[in-house]
Amino acid sequence: MLIVSKCLAGFPCRYDGKDNLVPELRALVEAGEAVAVCPEVLGGLPTPRAPSEIQPDGRVRNRQGEDVTAQFVAGAERAMAVCRERGCTGAVLKARSPSCGKDVVYDGSFTGTLVPGSGVFAQMLLDAGIPVMTEEEYRSGGEGGL
Repeated sequence: MLIVSKCLAGFPCRYDGKDNLVPELRALVEAGEAVAVCPEVLGGLPTPRAPSEIQPDGRVRNRQGEDVTAQFVAGAERAMAVCRERGCTGAVLKARSPSCGKDVVYDGSFTGTLVPGSGVFAQMLLDAGIPVMTEEEYRSGGEGGL
């Protein structure tokens, strides 16, 4: 069982109210082989919502400067609970997201600048020993690594 970013399964839960559909991931969810979660929505943030980025101090702030760290952490914890309940052994998550990005995220300046790091939920999964890949890695044939 995989856990996947809900936007990748075609649900319009991105900050801008859109999705990032990857048809193969939607098919896995529909077949019951993956479960879709959006940690940001699980944390109580609305859709649409102001874009957020992880700041250099580790806090998550939206473009208006509001600290939304608590919502990101709460949502990641709820998504981890789903992961454990469903017995997920791997994850395919949205690249560069402050929740789901792996290895690289936006730097907090809202200028499109990328820095090394992972999103709140992705880091929780990695800390728990659950393999994570982005949809970009998945599309390039990396699904064998999960």
